[in-house]
Amino acid sequence: MSNSSFSSEFWSQRYKQHKTGWDLGEISRPLKTYIDQFTNRELKILIPGAGNAYEAEYLFRKGFSNVFVADISEKPLQNFKSRVHGFPEDQLLHTNFFDIKGQFDLILEQTFFCALPVEARPEYAKKMSVLLKDQGLLVGLLFSFPLTENGPPFGGNKEEYLTYFSQYFKIEVLEDCYNSITPRQGNELFFKFRKKL
Repeated sequence: MSNSSFSSEFWSQRYKQHKTGWDLGEISRPLKTYIDQFTNRELKILIPGAGNAYEAEYLFRKGFSNVFVADISEKPLQNFKSRVHGFPEDQLLHTNFFDIKGQFDLILEQTFFCALPVEARPEYAKKMSVLLKDQGLLVGLLFSFPLTENGPPFGGNKEEYLTYFSQYFKIEVLEDCYNSITPRQGNELFFKFRKKL
């Protein structure tokens, strides 16, 4: 498994060739359900590896103005700009996740973790901790199917995920997702991790 396969060029080609099977064309149902519970529109939110960032669009249209969208490929950020008028340009980050600076109240995970080379998973957990304010939340979906060399997406299971995250986070929720879309039913875990003090 080569890290060179996970470069900006690799992902830009996937978008150009419309090889974007992870893209639902809309916000994922579990994250919409979670977002609909929010009352604080001042939250500083990061969506890394956001792709076409339907979650960011949904948040922005609901009045959340402090949302940051990051992707290593410029193509989905261009797609987002053409679709979501008025979104602050300086909150669109064309960068490698591991180079992001700043701290956030909430980070939303949606098909980014599963796209990284598996050997980057421990560093992902550590970086998420660095990017979150004290008591900040990392919330989203992780795939629950056997981990193989085939991917992305790469699978995994609860026990494996806990080895990465338990060091940095209080595990508040890590359970089978009850409201996945039909093609992903039984293959998603919903999680809510709070940064340890």
